[in-house]
Amino acid sequence: MQTLRVEHLTKTYGEKTLFEDLNFIINEHDRIGLIGTNGSGKTTLLNAISGIDPADSGNLIHANNYQIGYLQQMPNLPADKTVLEAVFQGSAPIFEVVRGYEQALQQLEIDPNGTETLAQFTRMEERMNQEDAWSAESDVKTVLSQLHLSSLDQKISELSGGQKKRVGLAQVLIQKPDLLILDEPTNHLDFDTIDWLEEYLRNYSGALLIITHDRYFLDHVTSSIFELSFGKLYFYQGNYEEYVEQKAKRQEKALQQEHKDQQLYKKELAWMKTGAKARSTKQQARINRFEDLASKVGDKVQVDQNIDIDLGQQRLGKKVLELKDASLKLGEHQIIQNFSSLIQAGDRIGITGQNGAGKSSFLNVLAGELSLDSGELIIGETVKAAYYRQQTEPIPDDKRVINYLNEIAQNVVNIDGERISTTQLLEQFLFPRFMHGTLIRKLSGGEKRRLYLLKLLMMQPNVLFLDEPTNDLDIGTLTVLEHYLETFAGTVITVSHDRYFLDQVASKLLIFDGNAQIKRYTGQFTDYLQTQQAEQKASFSKNPPQTKTPAKKEHAQSKTKLTYAERIEFEGLEGEIEELDQEISSLQEQMTQTNGNDYLKLGELQEQIDQLSARSEEKMNRWEELGQYVE
Repeated sequence: MQTLRVEHLTKTYGEKTLFEDLNFIINEHDRIGLIGTNGSGKTTLLNAISGIDPADSGNLIHANNYQIGYLQQMPNLPADKTVLEAVFQGSAPIFEVVRGYEQALQQLEIDPNGTETLAQFTRMEERMNQEDAWSAESDVKTVLSQLHLSSLDQKISELSGGQKKRVGLAQVLIQKPDLLILDEPTNHLDFDTIDWLEEYLRNYSGALLIITHDRYFLDHVTSSIFELSFGKLYFYQGNYEEYVEQKAKRQEKALQQEHKDQQLYKKELAWMKTGAKARSTKQQARINRFEDLASKVGDKVQVDQNIDIDLGQQRLGKKVLELKDASLKLGEHQIIQNFSSLIQAGDRIGITGQNGAGKSSFLNVLAGELSLDSGELIIGETVKAAYYRQQTEPIPDDKRVINYLNEIAQNVVNIDGERISTTQLLEQFLFPRFMHGTLIRKLSGGEKRRLYLLKLLMMQPNVLFLDEPTNDLDIGTLTVLEHYLETFAGTVITVSHDRYFLDQVASKLLIFDGNAQIKRYTGQFTDYLQTQQAEQKASFSKNPPQTKTPAKKEHAQSKTKLTYAERIEFEGLEGEIEELDQEISSLQEQMTQTNGNDYLKLGELQEQIDQLSARSEEKMNRWEELGQYVE
């Protein structure tokens, strides 16, 4: 069984120790969610495990052939390559084999009679067979299609940040490493793609280590949680929902033990003050226990603080925003067409749907930052809006944290009419006093996002525009933001694909399906998805899908013969199918000779037979497909 053992891992950043003396094991089929507040060192830990940025000390112990695939928050992709080329630029052995085979094939076309050329081609052909790499390109295209990346010849430099993230995701998924590490994989994915990814990962054969803010995703995919908190790693069995309950119990137990230690310390301190001397072994032992207790009492139990958002806001009139017969087209994409809507005080509107359908552009229209082609946007007289964007506004790296907030105000009024200083606000937002003078360039990405959110809320708006607010915020911050929005007396309009966040925040939905097709729904997002699934099942039963024979005929008309690589593949398929059938027969023979009461052994044999049968059927289908074009 392939495992990764981590021993005594320690990493510091400047004066801050991110984690110290971490020890854990990741087994072959583990499904682990990594949780922690922004700045706790989660991404740093992933970088250390993957080898991108090794820890200061500690060891990673695994087999020589152990493979780690890592999707970073911002994948490093070659700008001059196409989407397909970038995916195959991965370091996985299967990609190296495919690239080597393609090079050998090109050389063979140039020098078909060269002895060394033929020998190299033969070697690479054998490796393609050994690695079962013939279907790699097909697999890549399937994954890219599921991730809504259809323009495979498009250059990486032409892609948006979200598209680059999906290319990076495709690259690591197709590698099928022993350990798949994903840092915020659901960012920039629409809900149908997230649903597909959940199913893909549930069936993944290796181990998973995932950072994500998507709590439903954690519930559906993970079976254990690692929590990085104050430099230590805590382990919990179960998904996110079970983790929340277990963590509360752990912290309560730790605080109770701390109280007991305090009481015992006071009692023992009184005894020590009586002038006890180590005249006996018994007395010396008690003195030693007191010294151990004194050192323990000095280390307070550290628990995550709650971010308390109680800022006041200005009065908001009944009418907030109104669109009348609004139309907008950007390039070739029609965003809205003759769209009308009235948004009132207290509304909670969630905007979701397909990527590229214009959700953020629509939000820009409502915020008054993008002009309509036709129609009218009416903004209420009392509206004071704040816009939390996907991209944090540019902040000078040499600016200090407290100065960034003091540009808005040095104090604000809370809901009780009390004055709160920026220093107090920063502490409520988990920025301790020693960080107030820190240069912003030293903050983590998540800490910058939290600071940006605090600055917007200090403006005391009565209308909030939130564009993908769950990206790059830790779960603790999101939870408190959700609680704040529950009591927020103004209007909230948010673009999001986070199902949990939408369920908590939105009571009205606008679902963008593209081409100015917008559905309206009143209720929770989960209810909407269930309604859609029920409608799809009903439609499927009434109108079962037609066979794809016509499409095959059309393809047959456009394709007349096999490429050189396809001909080589076709010639090898028959032998591969025969070998698989022989393996199946051998396993079936083993089943007949196995004790009928040995259900475990019989189950294992049957599982192997099922896997081989599926491979055999796949190769038979490919053999039939290629056989149409054999001359």
